[in-house]
Amino acid sequence: MKLKNSAALVTGASRGIGRAIALALAAQGAAVAVNYRSRAQDAHVVVKEIEAAGGRAVAVGADVSDPVAAAELVSRATDLLGGLNILVNNAGISDDALIHDAAPDAWWDVMKVNFGGAYHCTHAVLASFMAQGDASIVNISSAMGERGWIGQANYAASKGALNAFTRSAAVEVARFGVRVNAVLAGFTPTDLVSEVLRRDGGKGIKRQIPLRRFATVEQVAAAAVFLAGPDSGYTTGELLCVDGGFSAQLGIGRP
Repeated sequence: MKLKNSAALVTGASRGIGRAIALALAAQGAAVAVNYRSRAQDAHVVVKEIEAAGGRAVAVGADVSDPVAAAELVSRATDLLGGLNILVNNAGISDDALIHDAAPDAWWDVMKVNFGGAYHCTHAVLASFMAQGDASIVNISSAMGERGWIGQANYAASKGALNAFTRSAAVEVARFGVRVNAVLAGFTPTDLVSEVLRRDGGKGIKRQIPLRRFATVEQVAAAAVFLAGPDSGYTTGELLCVDGGFSAQLGIGRP
């Protein structure tokens, strides 16, 4: 197991991609702090799954959009696991709407979770990560952060900020042995994108993806585990697309 003796904090890990990442990290030997904001029961189910498979995990509640709560989360996770050397910033929300129809401040709630949460948790771990000299931060972003999509302006802006933050943070802390990378997920059926897929079950979107299928949460999790672990030891500042070729094409990829 490549992450034996490692300890990871995964934000927003009670369901969806975060849950898959927590399970995948544990399967590679990492002890995992499963963060949740309001879904305590779901988070404890994830912990039980990890424990049933012979791993070690704890559930820790916190709203990462609050810098004080994020700092307390990192402190508690570190205490409960006896250390911390992997941070996966996964917590995120969406609030899709056309710019014209949205409230003037509709961008802020999305930004303060999707970007603010990652910023706060990264800030909170850096002192210990830099002192260790060997640690990894993985930000779960989106292909939307590099491209445009109708009704996704606030979400895309938050992920674009996260992508820029990933690059800058990677350069800033590289000399301390801390790596910072991001996974840019494509369309992955979770609660977060349920509204986008509701109209036709996602058939119209799937036709625009070169691989003609959606990502699974396990595929996104596998990329996160790769970036967190030793196999990517010379990789930092990378935005790794897991989108079925969606962002590689011009338009919808066909005439």
